[in-house]
Amino acid sequence: MQATNHSTFKVDNTALVLVDHQVGTIGWAGELANEAGRDQLKMWVRVMARFAKSAGIPVVLTSSMETQAQGPLLPEFQEILPAEYEARIQRTGVINAWDDPKFAEAVHATGKKNIIMGGLTTDVCLVPPALSAQAEGFNVVALLDISAACTKIAAQNCRDLLQKAGIEIMTVTPMITSMLGDYTNPVSGAFFEAFEKEGVYGAFAQGNLR
Repeated sequence: MQATNHSTFKVDNTALVLVDHQVGTIGWAGELANEAGRDQLKMWVRVMARFAKSAGIPVVLTSSMETQAQGPLLPEFQEILPAEYEARIQRTGVINAWDDPKFAEAVHATGKKNIIMGGLTTDVCLVPPALSAQAEGFNVVALLDISAACTKIAAQNCRDLLQKAGIEIMTVTPMITSMLGDYTNPVSGAFFEAFEKEGVYGAFAQGNLR
């Protein structure tokens, strides 16, 4: 399998896939030290979702067993991505999301071969579908600031597995700016608007981010 090259990802050839960002699963991300860490992760998820929506990037959402401990998707998705939220793939037990035919079909239906993916947790919800998507010919970039693992050891293991497979690991800011290429890009406004709405500049100034 060929290694992903994130520099080939552009606004018009990329889809965003968010796996199991749920009110329960974020509490299972023991890699996050505290509520501040969880708030940071949610901030970056919202930034990525807002940018994708404004820039016209297709978004696929999926959840796992919403009526159980995992809980519903984070409520902000209903506001930022209402149509995508309604169309979310609600899995009823399938762990690797790619093993759910409806999910795989939804990703294929985007018509994009470049996939930006994040998941909660990284070890259970991101790595397996990322590897499966890559095996089917997709180019996958894993965003680690919108993902978090159950433990710090698991987080490092996930990085090792992804890199060994040739899946690049990135974070939101360099991923978006790489796709833009130039701040005169017509969708740059979506980037700055998302940062402003989510208080990213203030978070930068405060410091001590993950």
